[in-house]
Amino acid sequence: MNLVNLESVSHAFGPKPLLKGVSLGVEAGERIGVVGRNGGGKTTLVSIIAGELTPDSGRVTHTRGMRVGVLAQRDLFDPDMSIRDIVLGRQAEHEWAGDAQVREILANLLGDLDLASKAGALSGGERRRTALAKLLIEQHDLIVLDEPTNHLDIEAIAWLAGHLSARKSALLVVTHDRWFLDAVSTRTWEVVDESVERYEGGYAAFVLAKAERARIAQVSEERRQNLMRKEIAWLRRGPPARTSKPKFRINAAEALIADVPPARETVELLRFATARLGKTVYDLENVTLHAGGPGTGPLVLDQCTWQFGPGDRIGLIGVNGSGKSTVLRLLSGSVVPDEGRLVQGRTVKLAHLSQEIAELDPTRRVLETVEEVRKYITVGKKEWTASQLLERLGFKGDAQWKVVGDLSGGERRRLQLLRLIMDEPNVLLLDEPTNDLDIETLTELEDLLDGWPGTLVVVSHDRYFLERVSDRTVALLGDGRLSMLPGGVDEYLERRAAGTAVSARAAEATPVAVEEPGEKKVSQKELRELQKELSRLERQLDKLSEREAKVHAQMAEAASDFEKLGKLDAELRDLGTQKEATELEWMELAERIAD
Repeated sequence: MNLVNLESVSHAFGPKPLLKGVSLGVEAGERIGVVGRNGGGKTTLVSIIAGELTPDSGRVTHTRGMRVGVLAQRDLFDPDMSIRDIVLGRQAEHEWAGDAQVREILANLLGDLDLASKAGALSGGERRRTALAKLLIEQHDLIVLDEPTNHLDIEAIAWLAGHLSARKSALLVVTHDRWFLDAVSTRTWEVVDESVERYEGGYAAFVLAKAERARIAQVSEERRQNLMRKEIAWLRRGPPARTSKPKFRINAAEALIADVPPARETVELLRFATARLGKTVYDLENVTLHAGGPGTGPLVLDQCTWQFGPGDRIGLIGVNGSGKSTVLRLLSGSVVPDEGRLVQGRTVKLAHLSQEIAELDPTRRVLETVEEVRKYITVGKKEWTASQLLERLGFKGDAQWKVVGDLSGGERRRLQLLRLIMDEPNVLLLDEPTNDLDIETLTELEDLLDGWPGTLVVVSHDRYFLERVSDRTVALLGDGRLSMLPGGVDEYLERRAAGTAVSARAAEATPVAVEEPGEKKVSQKELRELQKELSRLERQLDKLSEREAKVHAQMAEAASDFEKLGKLDAELRDLGTQKEATELEWMELAERIAD
């Protein structure tokens, strides 16, 4: 049964048509992800479906009595209302406190907020989470969410995906978070060229199906061209000779992955990065760091020793407020450690994309703003002009001649990122680079970073992007250390669920743990020694991994030299044994520190 039906719906904003003759329906219990370029009509489509916008033409029908809940991009709250009144209304405490689902929603979205706080005192992210909690507590037949993962950390996004998947209500979600799309969607709609293309499955299935559609369209076009050539030949020569009918045997999976290069040429990029940076990039030596300055705010690092090497591609994760941005500011030189020291390599040429949008001359044109940095740049083995890179990041045609003052916040962020890349840095610090970027632009950015040789540290709540561009995951778990997580984001979520990571607020509130009678605690001095040893083992693991990569490359070069291959294979097995022993030692040491 369809909850909503659209029949020949069209809508435009000013002279720009967004939807033209769209007919579709939303079934009960269906979970739909909506994707498309920014400004392409996604929000317009869901607003029409939710009944918040009347189309210029066409018909929209809702099932009688249907309850619709909408999370819009803007939240309008009475500034004098408390969070409790906004989210729970007039329910008595014993009513909502006895509901396990309500308690779960409050704990995962508002656990760090005082429910008595007034809406006027909330930040944009806190208001967003308050609106989402209110929506989820209510009962709806159709839930419409516009960018629900904004201002949520990785842990909250994972919880929200599980919560929505377990609900029976229909779901319509607009988001650029591809991991979230895969986790919640059973169908995908792409708003493109004033129409809506429909696909079965989440984001991964959408990508495969779209590629397959493009392949089939190409085959059809080639067949049409062949028929036209044959027809022309017949007109010239008269009746053609009898020919056998061509037979096509296409294996879709093989066609999609045939001749596809690896996402990154890791060995080659590492060689370039080492040549450009040398051996030292950043070394942290017994660094203590607080988020608010020396001795103030949450403790971020406590006597931490760590090394960022040439070619490292690191994803830095942690809960909101854990100090991820503070670590990036430490590396960029914007803040100094309370204790210890930061050693920076002499050849480091840094670019830091912060969450604040840099001031740009509002009177300049977009292309001029980029070309004043550099007109050409080499990424990997290819040279790009400023105009070509602008086009890749969504500034197509006339958009390159727009005045900077007329750009949206998302467009300014793209421009800021491109200016950083054009300066050809060899160390790139990215703080939430995916904010306000649509999926098409995100894939272009990922492809661009694939060929960029240098050291990369990324902070992002976009799990798909984080796992796509980084090779290692490092976490701030509230214990004053940088912890390497071989299992990536999944390991981080497991450790958070198991309670082995603490929030920054909890760490600040309880700086000294209470020792149970008979419990033997590791002294601070012993803990620092253990952390140093852990860092040494991590560096050793990095070196073993680098040597493994080099041996693999040498084996590829010596494919016909069987004697040399035998020696390299023996060395590879020896490296594997050393790596396994080192990893075991690392895990035992990590368990001692965690205990």
